[in-house]
Amino acid sequence: MARIAGVDLPRDKRIVIALTYIFGIGNSTAEKIIAQTGVNPDVRVRDLSPEDEDKLRSAVDNYPVEGDLRREVSMNIKELQEMGSYRGMRHRRGLPVRGQHTKNNARTRKGKKVSIAGRKK
Repeated sequence: MARIAGVDLPRDKRIVIALTYIFGIGNSTAEKIIAQTGVNPDVRVRDLSPEDEDKLRSAVDNYPVEGDLRREVSMNIKELQEMGSYRGMRHRRGLPVRGQHTKNNARTRKGKKVSIAGRKK
């Protein structure tokens, strides 16, 4: 099992798809990494040679991934909250940040519906 950036990549997936299991690497970034290293994009993770793994590790090190990226994102959110911006207030209250309506939807951010006793429409 290949371990890159602290993540065990799934053995049976193609390397292009397996790289997307690393936080911070999506499809386009994975394809760029594959193009840089010259690794065959159709090879499965279990069939990677140790040299290819080393190439991929060194290429992934050039991108902010996993813990560093998570820390950076949380610091950005914390900064928005401390300066008291509108987006920061939405993060603090657990409401949608990017302008979505909340009258009917937004259950992903708001959580399970809580009924209020004695309230009628």
